[in-house]
Amino acid sequence: MLYVWFVIAGAFAGVSAGLFGVGGGMIIVPALVWIFTAYNFPPEVVTHLAIGTSLATIVVTSISSMTAHNKRGGVRWEVWRSMAIGLVIGSLIGAGIADAINGQALQAIIGVGALLVALKMLFFSTKEQVGKPLPPTGVQFGAGTGIGLASSIFGIGGGSLTVPYLNWAGLPMKQSVGTSAACGLPIAIAGALGFAWFGQGEVNLPDGTIGFVHISGFLCISVISFIMAKVGAKLAHQLPALMLKRAFGVLLLFAGGQLLLSGIGVL
Repeated sequence: MLYVWFVIAGAFAGVSAGLFGVGGGMIIVPALVWIFTAYNFPPEVVTHLAIGTSLATIVVTSISSMTAHNKRGGVRWEVWRSMAIGLVIGSLIGAGIADAINGQALQAIIGVGALLVALKMLFFSTKEQVGKPLPPTGVQFGAGTGIGLASSIFGIGGGSLTVPYLNWAGLPMKQSVGTSAACGLPIAIAGALGFAWFGQGEVNLPDGTIGFVHISGFLCISVISFIMAKVGAKLAHQLPALMLKRAFGVLLLFAGGQLLLSGIGVL
């Protein structure tokens, strides 16, 4: 049943990745926390193991989602290039910071952040400013660094931060989603490597792990999410922008609430 739960989590994460431009971590992290806890993994490593495994799966999911969006012209590569180095630097720093933070605190903080973003997307969305000049390269680099740092700490592909930022920067919603999917790749690669490295000295890890990355969980979730991300990306280019924005807000509302409740010990 452990592998069945991995497959279910991967299916939801894959559709979310393609549909909303997120790496799926908003689904994978709380799902893995629940799965690892239910199977009696040592509580002191559950959250970090969930985050590291999530980032590893996002490498695969992001490639699938990114290629699907790119075929439809949904990726602004000049924006990606301006942000990519910052995303990598921030992700590596974030992995080191996360290694020293209590797991439940991580869950609670990202839960609050997700809820705030959800409320903005649902109730305070502004009109798309198509044609608005992009921010200077330095601003894009700085945004990438901040997004990479936060995303690596919490095991997400950064879509909950990147999509609103890109929307604010002047990209249409569908391009924001597609470019966000591409931005998830450098975040996930750097973050996963960081968690695998910093977890090497942890003595309470279960068998079948490399640092804070659970190998069988990574494989199961990656395969199914790779397939389902293409389904989500196709839907993203068929839905109206306003509907997509509201659906994204509902997803964050649910995932953020779950993480917050789990972080404060209710779940």
